[in-house]
Amino acid sequence: MSTVYKTLAHPLPWNPEDPDFWTGHGRAVALRNLGLVTPALALSFAVWMLWSVLVVHLPAAGFRYTTNQLFWLSALPALCGATLRIVYGFAVSWVGGRRWTALSTASLLLPAGGIALAVQDPATPYEWMVVLALLCGLGGANFASGMAHISACFPAREQGRALGLGAGFAHLGVGLVQWAVPVVIGLDLFGLPAQGDGLWLANAGLVWLPLIVLGSLAAWFGMDDLPSAGVGMAEQAQLFAHRHSWLMSWLYLGSFGSFIGFAAAGPLLLRSQFPELGAAQQLVWLGPLLGALARPLGGWLADGMGGARVSLACFGGLALGVAGLLAGLGNEGGAPLFAASFVLIFIAAGLANGSTFRMVPLGFLREARQGRGSVPEAQAQGAAALGLCSAVGAFGGFFIPKSFGSAISLSGGPAAALYCFLAFYLSCMAICWWFYGRRDAPLFC
Repeated sequence: MSTVYKTLAHPLPWNPEDPDFWTGHGRAVALRNLGLVTPALALSFAVWMLWSVLVVHLPAAGFRYTTNQLFWLSALPALCGATLRIVYGFAVSWVGGRRWTALSTASLLLPAGGIALAVQDPATPYEWMVVLALLCGLGGANFASGMAHISACFPAREQGRALGLGAGFAHLGVGLVQWAVPVVIGLDLFGLPAQGDGLWLANAGLVWLPLIVLGSLAAWFGMDDLPSAGVGMAEQAQLFAHRHSWLMSWLYLGSFGSFIGFAAAGPLLLRSQFPELGAAQQLVWLGPLLGALARPLGGWLADGMGGARVSLACFGGLALGVAGLLAGLGNEGGAPLFAASFVLIFIAAGLANGSTFRMVPLGFLREARQGRGSVPEAQAQGAAALGLCSAVGAFGGFFIPKSFGSAISLSGGPAAALYCFLAFYLSCMAICWWFYGRRDAPLFC
């Protein structure tokens, strides 16, 4: 039975799996919704990662925070966003994709506006900065609801491509914020008092306000509340007893968690370890940009070569990148190697995002085809697992910058954290090969 949904003009049955409906009407509706939710997700990622670049400039503006405190501010948005993703994944089926996208995008006005006010006064209490950092996590949570809405828009045969495009463009928001903020805070755009030596830190929040309003209005007046079967609490609860869901969550923590975690920590880490780079540090946005562009390529390679094979190579690249970071630390002239290793980490993480995300639902389907469950049940479990993996992976945005902050506070340098990351990537390689990549793997994919 088809479900009625309300378009801008009139109610129609929504059934994207029907080829005639899809060709005659559904595709246009789905593409319009995809075109409107994608920029909203990019804005969400930009606000989510706002502190990653803002913390670099707080000391020059007179804020007397320790390096560990600055890393806390860059880590807390991911902690909040990862936790809220679990709830946001259900929100579309409860509220509707149009209404939830509009309202969740509008919620970004709180952290962006609050930051614009708080950074104008170096006497702002650190506790208030912590609250604003947590509020930025709303942007990270929006990804879960955005992916759920895209899934509702497209038939199963086209969801992979649509989700890849939505996720890839959403990740571009990380590079956007790390490029835009250093530019706008050096300009007197709104006639506000400067902080420090010609810094207008309030601009880091103010420039996003009109874009957020436009994105929210576009969603409200241009999108649709399409029916979404969603994933019930029963399917979600079953995941906690399923080995595959936790193994894939571990691998996605290594892929997406690395992308978002090193993006959150990168600017401050480069500034603290290689201050001699000077203006060259402004190019830090190139890493997240390349990682975002690599994600669709990772999914495409996985389709032809197998997800486990691609992911295994990517985790090897991540381990090699961390080894390069260690080699560049503490060496005169080590900055180029350190920067190049960062780029390698982002490219490898971006590729692994696409390949690992493909492996999640495929594993459940392989189990069903081995006689351990039905295909419809496996599809529902795969959809639920994507939400769980997305939430777990986002915690990497907290663990990585916080590990760097703790290591620097305790030992004076980030090497201890890097050795832990190296061991983690080796464990990802072992899991990927043993459970998914070898010839006799339980779920070869």
